[in-house]
Amino acid sequence: MNALNGLFTKLFDLLLAPLELMGNEMSLLIVSGIFGVVALVVFKHISSQKGIKNAKNKIKAHMIAIRLYQDDLVIVGQSICKVLLRNLQYVSLNFGPFLPLAPLFVVVVAQTVVRYGFDPLPVVSVEEAQGTMSGRGTMLSVAFAADQRGEATKLSIEWPAGLTPTTPLVRNGSDGVAFQEFVATAPGEYDVLLRVGDGEPYTKHVVAGQPVRWLQPERVGDAMSAFLWPVEEMSPSAGAIEHVKFAYPESDLGWLPMSGPLGVMTWFVVASMIFAFAFIKPLGVQI
Repeated sequence: MNALNGLFTKLFDLLLAPLELMGNEMSLLIVSGIFGVVALVVFKHISSQKGIKNAKNKIKAHMIAIRLYQDDLVIVGQSICKVLLRNLQYVSLNFGPFLPLAPLFVVVVAQTVVRYGFDPLPVVSVEEAQGTMSGRGTMLSVAFAADQRGEATKLSIEWPAGLTPTTPLVRNGSDGVAFQEFVATAPGEYDVLLRVGDGEPYTKHVVAGQPVRWLQPERVGDAMSAFLWPVEEMSPSAGAIEHVKFAYPESDLGWLPMSGPLGVMTWFVVASMIFAFAFIKPLGVQI
């Protein structure tokens, strides 16, 4: 999974680099539109285009029959039943090909969310960091695997210069979780080092005060979640830590009405559908 996500990440780095000069808003819309057209082309080649066209034509024919023979209840009743059956056929012919497209949809949306959905952590002065009260920093939370919850009591965290913890590390062995708040006192990219006892170190990437290509608030340990958070490698399968996360501020997409991860997903769907519908006739796709 790490190799596959790494391949997709490098591919998106390459494809999106020329669009970065246009700003996040235009880049997001263009990428979404390209996906919509590509998905339409793929749909055309993996779907039964003749079957879809025939189903649509037969539905139209039965609708005409209902109109022409509206005084004959037998014909009307038969035509209504045939319309319903043909609709089921039409839906199945369209829905089936969308299933192979679903994983591709998830991959592309996940890449756009980590690139356009978040802003780096804010930077505060050292004096402000020393006076930060509990609840005003950024909370780092660590969850342990169900069969290794007790290992939470052995967790230690090493904070690099530029990130300052503002609360003690709280470890709960019965629930298998640990928490600690921190703030950034200098802009930069950092790796927070976590270690369970004398085990291998585990890192979580943190970015503060400067624009970067991607921002991922969570590092996960299962393949399904790795589809949603694809940039950082999965947690080691043999490790006790299941995932580490914190909250980045939501991004501001400027002139687009919605921002943050939800805004990114919404505009991805809207733009991809608009572009796809615009190319249905030029590409000769039955849908």
